[in-house]
Amino acid sequence: MLTETTSSSRQNRRHSTTVATILSIIPGLGQLYNRRYIKGILLFVIFVSFFTVFYNFLNIGFWGIYTLGTIAELDDSRALLVQGLLAIIISGFAVLLYVVNFIDARKDAQKIKQGIRIVSVSEAFSRTWDHGFPYFIVLPGFFILMFVVVFPLLFMICLAFTNYNLYNAPPAKLLDWVGLENFKSLITEPLWRKSLLSVLTWTIVWTVVATTLQIALALFLSVLVNDARVKFKRLIRTVFILPWAVPSFVTILVFAAMFNDDFGAINRDVLAPFGLHVPWMTDPNWAKFTIIMIQVWLGFPFVFALFTGVLQSISKDWFEAADVDGGSRWQKFRYITFPHVMYATAPLLIMQYAGNFNNFNIIYLFNKGGPPVFGQNAGGTDILISWVYKLTFDSNNYMMAAAISIVMGLFVAIFALYQFSKTRSFREEDVY
Repeated sequence: MLTETTSSSRQNRRHSTTVATILSIIPGLGQLYNRRYIKGILLFVIFVSFFTVFYNFLNIGFWGIYTLGTIAELDDSRALLVQGLLAIIISGFAVLLYVVNFIDARKDAQKIKQGIRIVSVSEAFSRTWDHGFPYFIVLPGFFILMFVVVFPLLFMICLAFTNYNLYNAPPAKLLDWVGLENFKSLITEPLWRKSLLSVLTWTIVWTVVATTLQIALALFLSVLVNDARVKFKRLIRTVFILPWAVPSFVTILVFAAMFNDDFGAINRDVLAPFGLHVPWMTDPNWAKFTIIMIQVWLGFPFVFALFTGVLQSISKDWFEAADVDGGSRWQKFRYITFPHVMYATAPLLIMQYAGNFNNFNIIYLFNKGGPPVFGQNAGGTDILISWVYKLTFDSNNYMMAAAISIVMGLFVAIFALYQFSKTRSFREEDVY
């Protein structure tokens, strides 16, 4: 017995980590060298099956995304681009599995050399399930997300570097990679530069003003209703939240009818008796003002409900202690109410800004981003998202729409990341 143990120890010490790693160039062989036969056979079968099933698909995919086709009307550049992106994603998963194969073989070889017992397949599966349970639950969603969100995003990014527009559309013509030409046109060509600056400026103004106003109004009303002297709080809160209960597109269409220059109730019934007529939809400035006011109406109920819930969670002891110390109403609001509300709701408020930055519904449903403006290919109230929509579906200018979408995405991502990093709830996430 002692002889067998000694012989086994010598054999383990001779077990080479390097050999296991080198053999893992072909998945499964390293595990077979480590005497992990079931795992090794499974990895080898997966390796062989992957190349058997996907070889042609990957071959055409990588060729397609590189060339975008060589024969017009036979090769569809869009289909080749899709297949190329899928080939990249599938290859990414395969490379990840390939790296895991190396790491697994190397770790097992080290354990054998050190005389550490290697657990059986069933034990390893049980441990992996116990320790990685959250990851297994998240994994299907992550996998779907890759194809539902990441894949379309990659397709859009690729279009920004092609010459895909109405006059160069597959399958009649082939697409070409044009590098940064589309982004360069946004800056150098007068029509695009003027349109981009105008739309970007209005998008920022719209986002900041409309969102800030709806937050300020909601904060003012929620603090007011939360005052101990106010009676019928439930009724008042219900009335304030009612606009939220109506579908936003219905509200926007109703407002669009009310503010119509020709037959709207505002001009015809309210202002006409005073001899006034305001071009709510045909003058860019009046249209912008109207849209901001409508957004405040639409957006404040959600923030009001949010603030109301947070205000009710503030301990009355804090206000009583402030009263004992002689604190004024303003000081209690500044040092107790406001910090508490902001700490609890800051991430959601930031999302309000990000949401309004891409708020397509109100812009398009009110007057379709109009009125037209001379010298630019965007309407007077178009924000970036509505401009992209028009370029895509009205002008079929996919390449410029994709380029603008990338600029827009980078803008929102940088702003949201910066603002999130400044919030206490982000910095102290490990506390919860």
